[in-house]
Amino acid sequence: MKLSDRLQQLLEQIPQGSRLADIGSDHALLPVAAVESGKAVFAVAGEVNPGPFDAACKGVAEAGLGKVISVRRGDGLEVLEPGEVNCITIAGMGGALIASILDRGQSQGKLKDVTTLVLQPNVGEDILRRWLLNNEWVLIAESILEEDGKLYEVLTAVPENASAGITNANVYREVTLGDSTMVRGQDTLLQMGPFLIQAPNEVFFAKWQGEIQKLEGILTSLSRSELESAENKRKLIRDQIKEITEVLQCLPKDKQ
Repeated sequence: MKLSDRLQQLLEQIPQGSRLADIGSDHALLPVAAVESGKAVFAVAGEVNPGPFDAACKGVAEAGLGKVISVRRGDGLEVLEPGEVNCITIAGMGGALIASILDRGQSQGKLKDVTTLVLQPNVGEDILRRWLLNNEWVLIAESILEEDGKLYEVLTAVPENASAGITNANVYREVTLGDSTMVRGQDTLLQMGPFLIQAPNEVFFAKWQGEIQKLEGILTSLSRSELESAENKRKLIRDQIKEITEVLQCLPKDKQ
């Protein structure tokens, strides 16, 4: 099976021999590929909506993997029993929604025995990084890629108490950017990615240059208003543009 680049990146982050849950599995392409490649010995494909649930059932049946991939309909981690899996993938949703799914699942004991989270938020990556930080999960890898004109980030995290010496204090410690003297700390790293900012590629630069353009568009719209609240928002946006611009200018130019 030929996976998209995005799903292939997710697959590569799944530890060999995992018991996998793919939440929002759609056609169950990732669980099928994980089982066929040996990345997973068992998988749950979770879907809340009837159309994608039927598509997942069909995909698993066509692959002849009904005995090792369980397709379940339900909301988020409700499809799981505590301790049933040790790796969870959630892709194609906003960072806030993924964080909400993890939060509810954690309160229900669904993250018990989970040793790896592989997450691909479409937006709101900073929200998800902050959730991981606040809930004692530590990032061990990040990647950013472009596919069909869209940008995707993949975040891999493990429990901090089982991270082989990698701690959030280390991941989010202050860093000096490139060859400059500019030092940035936790807030910038949560926003832009602690691993991505230290090894920026063309897609990383494209994402943040695009963010600057979006902010400049908002600034133009706000310029028509004379309200004090609009002026406060303009100042905030100008500060954001300045921060992103300064960071990009300090990163290695040969990566652009």
